Amino acid sequence: MQKKDLEDDWIEDGKIKLHRPADYEKMRRAGQLAAEVLDFITPHVVPGVTTEALDKLCHDYILAAKAIPAPLNYRGFPKSICTSINHVVCHGIPGPKKLAEGDIINIDVTVILDGWYGDTSRMYPVGRIGVQAQKLIDITYEAMMRGIEVVKPGKRLGDIGHAIQSFAEKQRFSVVRDFCGHGIGKVFHDNPSILHFGRPDTGPELKPGMFFTVEPMINAGTWQVKILDDGWTAVTRDKKLSAQFEHTIAVTESGYEIFTLSPAGLDRPPYAA
Repeated sequence: MQKKDLEDDWIEDGKIKLHRPADYEKMRRAGQLAAEVLDFITPHVVPGVTTEALDKLCHDYILAAKAIPAPLNYRGFPKSICTSINHVVCHGIPGPKKLAEGDIINIDVTVILDGWYGDTSRMYPVGRIGVQAQKLIDITYEAMMRGIEVVKPGKRLGDIGHAIQSFAEKQRFSVVRDFCGHGIGKVFHDNPSILHFGRPDTGPELKPGMFFTVEPMINAGTWQVKILDDGWTAVTRDKKLSAQFEHTIAVTESGYEIFTLSPAGLDRPPYAA
């Protein structure tokens, strides 16, 4: 990116970008499109569908909206969305695998609209799921929201991680350490890194104009993960279930704004048929 572009779009606070008021509307549009994709795919997440079929549907929807699926060819990633089933923590690659009754799946969508990135993910139950799977989904969503709800100027990044970790661990679940949220805007992955664990009143101070994702990965067993031979797919080491939700947010003058809320009110299961 050229220096002139940088000056036009944000100012720097160390290595963290502080975006200007006009940029919020651009991020709202990108975030809303990403959320619309997840709304659109909801009724298609059923037993028997393949993850590559879900990828194709999302890919076509994004292109029809005159946007770009950010994951496609990003550092060699071969598909337009990530589909992470059961014990897959994140970055699952769509393929011929069919979803089965009782599975849980995270679908992660990032779009580029007019140069701005909107990034979000949700969990989907496949048919009827078990009690433990439903509890994991519920706790993961609540953990994400508890992290988001502490965001306001003057708080610190460690406050977000502490809110998530303390809640999840009280429910006897664990928080993945290997992956984190990230700054976002005109760059897919930027500073700051948003850890989903940590100590309160630590890390950089939150300031208006920061854009970033909050996307905790919560495991039913140990927090340790491993990467499969494809170089992308992260799975739990103990093969127990994992869940994740993700929103793209901004720090505002008085608190926070979520850019990726579902236009149809489908932010968490159960989803209406």
